[in-house]
Amino acid sequence: QVRIVESGGGLVQPGGSLRISCVGSGFTFSSCAMNWYRQAPGKQREFVAGISSDGGLANYAGSVEGRFTISRDNTKRTVYLQMSSLKPEDTAVYYCYVPHYDHWGQGTQVTVSS
Repeated sequence: QVRIVESGGGLVQPGGSLRISCVGSGFTFSSCAMNWYRQAPGKQREFVAGISSDGGLANYAGSVEGRFTISRDNTKRTVYLQMSSLKPEDTAVYYCYVPHYDHWGQGTQVTVSS
């Protein structure tokens, strides 16, 4: 059974940094590309970043490029999203997604506020 669990969300001040994590189980993690999405209140869910199965390729939404970094550790079955220079408009629930299985995690809340 495919399972994805996000963690690491919280409250951070504007300009601050935060790293969120996503652990996968029940599938061959090292063979799957992984994505991060986010959904702000009253808005549609949007793509944030994606990474290839071996971590060699990554792509980002224009709104986060240069501020966010996606990475993965296949030995730990974990994908990370390092977020820096956070802005209030980054406030959202952040979701991990496995495209191959069309499976979502439950999300982790990130709030950027002073």
